[in-house]
Amino acid sequence: MINQTISHYRITAKLGEGRMGEVYRAHDPRLGRDVAIKICDERFSEHFEREARAVASLTCICTLYDVGPNYLVMELVEGPTLAERIQQGPIPAEESRAIARQIADALEAAHERGIVHRDLKPANVGGSRRKAL
Repeated sequence: MINQTISHYRITAKLGEGRMGEVYRAHDPRLGRDVAIKICDERFSEHFEREARAVASLTCICTLYDVGPNYLVMELVEGPTLAERIQQGPIPAEESRAIARQIADALEAAHERGIVHRDLKPANVGGSRRKAL
């Protein structure tokens, strides 16, 4: 997928993969910014539509920019994932509390909207603002 284009987004790197598809870093030349684009294995299904609506409702966690027939374009949150941070060694208590607080706040926001994150793990918590992805 690297260097391929989806709509007007140019794929520049693979960021990860999950149950529903793969996530890539892409460049949006219209707005001159990098984004995260999740390419789903299936076209616009009921499950995909639910995920798009859930992401769109959780702007405190991640901003949804665009939706295509089998992709979601989202804010790219820079920085290491929690899994990468754990690999660096012990996390001091103050930093651990701050991370736990941010995760709890994100989960609370999701739960208030009736959304359950079904894949919460250190690799899915990331960025400089520790957003649950």
